[in-house]
Amino acid sequence: MRTYLVVIDESPESEIALRFAARRAVKTGGSVEILALTAPQEFVQWGGVMATIEEEGRQRVEALVTRAAGTLLTESGLKPSITVREGDGVKVVREMISANRDIAALVLGAAASGPPGPLVAHFTGADAGSFSVPVMIIPGSLDVEAIDRLS
Repeated sequence: MRTYLVVIDESPESEIALRFAARRAVKTGGSVEILALTAPQEFVQWGGVMATIEEEGRQRVEALVTRAAGTLLTESGLKPSITVREGDGVKVVREMISANRDIAALVLGAAASGPPGPLVAHFTGADAGSFSVPVMIIPGSLDVEAIDRLS
């Protein structure tokens, strides 16, 4: 089954990328895999403080993923697969694509203004031609009607 891997965060452009991926998945009989990344925490000398920092980060990501999955289910009827991973985004995305042959495309949202985020910059940079799946960069300036028309 064709799976669209979407990396989400708290940015508006990731919501646009998720909508695009969901619409493509519905039209192609595919599915959506949502990936939420958590940054590795710096070591804190006091274990209790470290545990609290990690728990707050995990709760924030879980709320983000729950909201995104709910929106996806409501708008498209698709129930996404959800992955929450800690680590370097580029490395995690590459690992996920290597481990899952069903992933047909990586879908990323690009900010409407300003420099690209680290994933967009990396996957459209020098080694973009060696990547094993297409990368779809969805402009953050698109509105819902444009997304629906283009997808």
